[in-house]
Amino acid sequence: MKKIIILGAGMVGKAMAIDLSSDYDVTSVDINKESLTYLSENYNIKTQVVDVKNEKELSAIIQDFDLVVSAVPGFLGLQTIKTVITNKKNLVDISFLPEDVSFLDKLAKENNVTVVMDCGVAPGMPNIIAGYHNELMKIEKFEYMVGGLPKVRTFPFEYKAPFSPCDVVEEYTRPARYVENSKMIVKPAMSDTEFIEFENIGTLEAFNSDGLRSLIFTLSNIPNMKEKTLRYPGHIHLIKALKAAGFLDHNPIKIKGIDVSPFEFTTELLFKAWKLEPTEKEFTIMRIILEGIENGVNKQIIYDLYDEFDPNEKLSSMARTTGFTATAIADMILNNLFSEKGVFPPELVGKHPECFKYIINYLSERNIKYHKTEKAINI
Repeated sequence: MKKIIILGAGMVGKAMAIDLSSDYDVTSVDINKESLTYLSENYNIKTQVVDVKNEKELSAIIQDFDLVVSAVPGFLGLQTIKTVITNKKNLVDISFLPEDVSFLDKLAKENNVTVVMDCGVAPGMPNIIAGYHNELMKIEKFEYMVGGLPKVRTFPFEYKAPFSPCDVVEEYTRPARYVENSKMIVKPAMSDTEFIEFENIGTLEAFNSDGLRSLIFTLSNIPNMKEKTLRYPGHIHLIKALKAAGFLDHNPIKIKGIDVSPFEFTTELLFKAWKLEPTEKEFTIMRIILEGIENGVNKQIIYDLYDEFDPNEKLSSMARTTGFTATAIADMILNNLFSEKGVFPPELVGKHPECFKYIINYLSERNIKYHKTEKAINI
């Protein structure tokens, strides 16, 4: 039986370990022993306390595995990827790291390994879908909007974080890049807010965030691309107030002679305020829109995703939709369905029809369904 090591046993790491443990020998590692105890006591999953920030410790622990899956916070992502590559291990990564890792492609090829990055619900599935359709049609416009939200709206934020609050706050602070008329535009995060109606949910607020990432460069033939994050109306007004007051600044300030990072202070408080309880009901919603010409016909193709907390496995929807995208790709790599060497964003996997269909089917089998509609339009 092939062996997989999963770095990180948070909500998403836990979901991936559970999913993969039915077919593989899975070991989950984390610095938090409590997170690991749940997995070892309830599933056939080995666990070990490991500090992945320690390069020597990480290098030693991954030696005996066929594949590494990284679910570490974004600020640890780059060093983790480098360490895994230099140890000649294949990697699936969902760390949503801020850096461009394309420069590691040469290193991955030299070490004869396959690395697929951004393997989540978003970025991740929109990339896979865009890559697939880019081979079939001339795409004139690509956009998607996505959010993970609690079903119960609780004052004041009406939000809970299904993954690291540090990574959530990155969405609110990292400048948002999008493409308009083949030119890259950079705007502040949380700009261009608009209200969008969704069936069974009602009105949500969409705003610019930096979710296009690799698509800006790999699919530069598409002249218009945009990504937006979804929240309940009013949430972003509160975040903008925090940002304007300096609570999200990284530069330390002195308080009674002690240097304090406003960002670290704020995210520590938000970690408690946004903590998603283990059985708290939440949902993931995403809409992906492509417009272009296919076989001489002007088309609009829409993929809609709506997924809820799984009460049976007690897994959050965001953990499922993010984690199972990654486990689908991990499964493909281990079964040689995708074996190219180098560093690949998801769109370069999705462009292969057999990979695209495999991922869609894999998710559908886990009741994560992307509902596709298409119609002729005037462009």
